[in-house]
Amino acid sequence: MTFSDPGGRERFQLQPAVLWLLKFGGVIIVVLLIAVYGARMARDLAARFPAEQEAEPTVTVGETSFTIPAGVSARTIGEILEDNGLIEDGGAFEREVRRLGVADQLQAGVYTLSGGTLSEIVAAVVAGPAPTNVFLLTVIEGLTVDAMLDSIVEQSGHSREELEEALLGGEVKSVLLPESAPSGYPETARWEGLLAPDTYEFRTDASPEQILSRMADTLVSRLDDQDWTLLEDAGLTPYQGLIIASLIEREAKLAEDRPLIASVIMNRLEAGIALQIDATVLYALGENRGQLLLEDLEVDSPYNTYLQPGLPPTPIAGVRVASLEAAAQPADTAFYYYVLVDLSGRHGFSETLEEHNRKKQEAKDAGIIP
Repeated sequence: MTFSDPGGRERFQLQPAVLWLLKFGGVIIVVLLIAVYGARMARDLAARFPAEQEAEPTVTVGETSFTIPAGVSARTIGEILEDNGLIEDGGAFEREVRRLGVADQLQAGVYTLSGGTLSEIVAAVVAGPAPTNVFLLTVIEGLTVDAMLDSIVEQSGHSREELEEALLGGEVKSVLLPESAPSGYPETARWEGLLAPDTYEFRTDASPEQILSRMADTLVSRLDDQDWTLLEDAGLTPYQGLIIASLIEREAKLAEDRPLIASVIMNRLEAGIALQIDATVLYALGENRGQLLLEDLEVDSPYNTYLQPGLPPTPIAGVRVASLEAAAQPADTAFYYYVLVDLSGRHGFSETLEEHNRKKQEAKDAGIIP
């Protein structure tokens, strides 16, 4: 309805239903404002006073000493921790390391821990073992086991006799150890290639058994980290893969040549062609000289791959991880030959003997090989 004001103008009078709707709408707006404001306050309070996170389970054990070998994966470290009762699931360690992006920060060494949460264990392995009374032992790649033992003698203070006694007396173990040494070779030859070269940290009171066991365990771990499917499909064992890696170690000078040399070895083995690798003859001669004479190629030894078919009976040197990787994953080529073609150490690879002989003559003419 309408009505007039004192000035004679008409005004509208709101119906009761409309008034009710306006009042109800106002209430809704107020409620919404309160809700928004309340949510904002709750968020601010949550930021200032965060809710207590669910505590990680803590594993508590007695003081436990264990060794993390150099160069092993987070998966292997997780297994070591689980085996020592420090974590319940080795896979959880690997996942946490991956989540944090610290896989390249995990440190090898001898640890003594009493337990803790998973996060604390990861942090401890990233921080590394506590530096107490320790020394560094460096064993380089490409050495025979005898040369390795001599190097350890110089750095550790242990005698050669003590080291050999630990190695040959059964104190040091390896699942890769052959039952016997090749005919005509000393017992130490059984351990050829089974001690991993690296820089290790040991306590100053580390025994010969502890030193050599750690090197042996590191080698086994590194071997286990490789996928040997290609070699196993070719009828070879991981130990034979280690032998191939030792040939690569002694022959390759440059990283890019390693998988190519591996392919030559695999191709010649598959074709039944003698490997004819100079490094095996040098091992048979027991000398580390660079140049071979024609008469040297006739040396009577199971390591002379000019005369003996297939692989030598044991590795011929300690190997780096890159050589293991190349042995496990050789390049896919049709190469059967290689020769040094550059003073930088680069090799030239060939599919045919004619091509190989041409590259060999060019290298001689350039004074690269004798």
